[in-house]
Amino acid sequence: MGIIRRCDGSDLPSILAIINAAAESYRGVIPEHQWHEPYMSHEQLRSEIDAGVAFWGFESDLDLVGVMGVQAVQEVDLIRHAYVSPHSQRMGIGAQLMECIRQDARRQMLVGTWAAARWAIRFYERHGFQLVPSGRAAELLRTYWSISPAQALASVVLANPPL
Repeated sequence: MGIIRRCDGSDLPSILAIINAAAESYRGVIPEHQWHEPYMSHEQLRSEIDAGVAFWGFESDLDLVGVMGVQAVQEVDLIRHAYVSPHSQRMGIGAQLMECIRQDARRQMLVGTWAAARWAIRFYERHGFQLVPSGRAAELLRTYWSISPAQALASVVLANPPL
């Protein structure tokens, strides 16, 4: 049993720990030149929040065990940094966070993820997102995300409702 709540500044260390622990699943899967230690630094997290990423967290027994960010960019909402602590995965926490965020959505939602992260793509597809064709995805990545061209080449975009 847990609760979903909006995260605040006191949650930053927990958010960072969840992201970095869960992102270990990308090691050896994403292009090697895209992996770095840590996967996300404190400065990067702070920069994401300063750019408008609002985090929602799943709290269980007073511990934050899952997070999902939402960022309004132009006319769409981006799902950003959706992670669940490894010891709490496969318990429906990500699904509950997604449902909470989708219930509040009033605009097109997009999510970008690594093309090689098939498990992440399947998760989003189970929650009503659909893969965007690669040509259109490249355009969306340039328009709504601030990522390197190399990362964009290794990424996909999913949309809900589908484009």
